[in-house]
Amino acid sequence: MLKKTFNRIYELYHQSSIHYIVFISFTLSALVTIVMAAVTFYMRFSNQIDASLNAQNRTVVEQAIRSLNTYLANMIRLSDSVNFHTIKNMDVASQDVGDQLQLLYDANSNYVKNIALFSSGGRIVATAPPSVLKAGVDIKNEPWFIKALEQTENLHFSAPSVQNIYVDTENQYNWVISLSCAAEITEGKSVMTGVLLIDLRYNGISELFNNIKLANNGYIYLIDRENNIIYHPKHQLLSSGLWEDAGLGAGPADLEGGGYNARSGSGAGPAGYRDGDYNIGTGGGARSVIARSAGYTGWSLIGVIPRQGLTMDGRQNFMFMLAVSLTYLSIIVFVNFILANKLTDPIKKLELSVQQAELGLASPNIYSGGSHEIRQLGRSIQQMVDLMRKLTDEIVEEQTKKQKSELNALQAQINPHFLYNTLDSLVWMIEKGNPEDALKIVSALARFFRLSLSKGMNIITVRDELEHARNYLMIQKMRYRNKFDYEIVADEETLGLSSIKLVLQPIVENAIYHSMDYMLDGEGMIRVEAVIDGGDLRLRVEDNGLGMSSEAVERMFTKNTPGSPGSGIGIRNVHDRITLYFGDAYGVSIASEPDEGTCVTLRMPAVKYVGEESI
Repeated sequence: MLKKTFNRIYELYHQSSIHYIVFISFTLSALVTIVMAAVTFYMRFSNQIDASLNAQNRTVVEQAIRSLNTYLANMIRLSDSVNFHTIKNMDVASQDVGDQLQLLYDANSNYVKNIALFSSGGRIVATAPPSVLKAGVDIKNEPWFIKALEQTENLHFSAPSVQNIYVDTENQYNWVISLSCAAEITEGKSVMTGVLLIDLRYNGISELFNNIKLANNGYIYLIDRENNIIYHPKHQLLSSGLWEDAGLGAGPADLEGGGYNARSGSGAGPAGYRDGDYNIGTGGGARSVIARSAGYTGWSLIGVIPRQGLTMDGRQNFMFMLAVSLTYLSIIVFVNFILANKLTDPIKKLELSVQQAELGLASPNIYSGGSHEIRQLGRSIQQMVDLMRKLTDEIVEEQTKKQKSELNALQAQINPHFLYNTLDSLVWMIEKGNPEDALKIVSALARFFRLSLSKGMNIITVRDELEHARNYLMIQKMRYRNKFDYEIVADEETLGLSSIKLVLQPIVENAIYHSMDYMLDGEGMIRVEAVIDGGDLRLRVEDNGLGMSSEAVERMFTKNTPGSPGSGIGIRNVHDRITLYFGDAYGVSIASEPDEGTCVTLRMPAVKYVGEESI
């Protein structure tokens, strides 16, 4: 029964269209959507719990910032009381300010370590409790002293530091936060500016936060506007470099993908936060940040709550739902895998046969099995491949004929042009009664045409191409009655390289017509050179003639109508022949300046000559 049912299903599959098979696959895949919906509901529930915990953490941070603001307000009131109600109303020349400072110190000794009044020159005016400066301490160089005198209208809070300006009779390292401001000191009939220093006990601030706990092992820390740490649960470990806190990187730069180190103060730090709540980082480094600023001081209180493992129950629920979803997903994947194989096997066979056709097999057989649509597609591709093969053969044959025709046409443009000028020179010499020179021209012409024919080959050696140019220059030098001289030089390794036939003669011809016609006897000079440069063969024809402007050089490559010697048709045809053989990366270039001469360079690949098949 089972086998019969399976056979029936297989027959239905074989007769079904690809549309029906895809429909069944998508129907089964709907189970995945159910799982995704369940995960979505879980995430919604988890976000609600997350929001509740965040609200709780915000409440704790708000309570902490209120406590901090109260503490700071008390310290500011103490500073105002000392400054405006004590120092300003007393004459230090006749009254003991220290007694008044001692009374205020005794009333606030739980939070204050020292109160001191300094003159602008760094001299102690009064202290409470009485203290002695350490030897060698220059108060004028202390940062809190400098800030108080530079910004007399402000109160200045320093970063936590070990009190190091007084002699410590108890041999203890006391951590303090220095509160400093400018003070008006009356001494006799004169009023001078001094500095009031109140050293706040560090534990006065740390006690505000020691018992504050945030959810999921979160913590809070306090920094000033310069990103210096005021309070941190592990402040001493951080200062000694024995512990690093990734939470110190929390700041606006992190929200933009940047980095931050609170201890070094680099980058945009938490002090740059506007008050608000932020989620930063990803994966195990994800965390929530709650930022609140303290009034007047520019300090910022930062709460950091790791998001990983926010609630243990939520993680367990998620793992359970994930296990159930993976079970259903495994079943669906298995079913879809079987269906996908049935669906894609014919397509893969079709693809393989198409790839074989792309490799250029003479008679590729395109697969035409599987469902109705795939069979129809295979037959259509087979017809298309056959048609493309036929069209490709026709195009290749047509392009081959076209290329041969273009080469023959370019060659035909050059040879009559050269022959006309040579015969013209020969007639001129015979008319002038110079049979010996005419004989030399005829001999040179014979050698030239022997080389130019080259048994019908278009590729010859550089040695033969230079011989072409030498014969032509000999003929023209005799015609111009030694009006110019010439020189042919070549590196030995260039002589056995391949060159397109008859490319130098048109360039030399242009050099003569453009320049030598205007030279006095013996002044003209044409130099032909063959060198290898960076893997390329470069044939250069250089003259010391009149030269050309950039516009004239450009016209040499345009489709001018040949009507006079040196019209540019020779150079243009040479350039076309080189690019036709080797591509646009090669060809003819001209460097010329008026009255500076001209240098024409033919650039071809440096290929050793082994016959017509060299290129």
